[in-house]
Amino acid sequence: MTHRIFIDGAAGTTGLEIRERLRGRKDLELVQLGEAERKDAPARAKALNEADLVILCLPDDAARQAVALIADPGVRVIDASTAHRTAPGWVYGFAELEPGQRARIAASKRVSNPGCWATAFIALVHPLVRAGVVPADFPVTVNGVSGYSGGGKSMIEEFEKKDSPAYVETVVRAYALTLSHKHIPEMQMHASLAHPPVFAPGVGRFYRGMLVEVPLQLWALPGKPKAADLHKVLAEAYRGEKLVEVAAPEGTSIDAEGLRNTNLMKLFVLGNDKTGQARLVALLDNLGKGAGGAAVQNLNIMLGLPETEGLL
Repeated sequence: MTHRIFIDGAAGTTGLEIRERLRGRKDLELVQLGEAERKDAPARAKALNEADLVILCLPDDAARQAVALIADPGVRVIDASTAHRTAPGWVYGFAELEPGQRARIAASKRVSNPGCWATAFIALVHPLVRAGVVPADFPVTVNGVSGYSGGGKSMIEEFEKKDSPAYVETVVRAYALTLSHKHIPEMQMHASLAHPPVFAPGVGRFYRGMLVEVPLQLWALPGKPKAADLHKVLAEAYRGEKLVEVAAPEGTSIDAEGLRNTNLMKLFVLGNDKTGQARLVALLDNLGKGAGGAAVQNLNIMLGLPETEGLL
């Protein structure tokens, strides 16, 4: 059986990544619209309603509008925008989140694709909260650096187009300085936290890849766990997973580009028992497991196909 797939927003950064991962698959038929048709509401509505599964790679408001255009109750949707990541009736598309999440994704008509920062943060924190190692009301912070492709076309222009007025010579810069960011609500909700984390993201002069870090004062946690205890919880949570691995760093550093052009994520627990401190670190490609790779994984699950088809 061949499934009809329509990527609404296929010309954007995430849409192009997803299309590249789906290209050449014999079990899928990609529905494509020409330049004029993409801007024509009836043509878009027709494509949205004739597909078996739609992937939305649009700004939030446009994603909500696209969902409203779908009248056929049989059409399944993966939304890669922020619009529905905490919305009632939508299943969060992080298959490794917890037992039963794959079944929920498989049964759902509406799946929200996680954000890249949120994927990493939740992967590190949620198992520890679920196990009671980190209390739900513990003050959690998260920081890191992402490749500039995570900011879409506008940020790519800033870093790449020297003839653009927006071009910058920045090597690394911090952003979200108002302590608000579109990923924070899903971080809090899906990590099962009582309070939003303090989020300090940065962007660097490299195209793709990211490091996300959660520092913890272990002496301040109930039971004063060791780093090895945290490692054990994470290793058990992701045992047998093909796209998420709890690993030990190779050498004395971790390269933010270490998993670029892959759909994998590696988690590290770095600790100092003398000081009672730990650093939880996630390494992934912001366009892979952090976006396009996750969307394809969700597509495979929703259509009953091998979960890692086109991803390994």
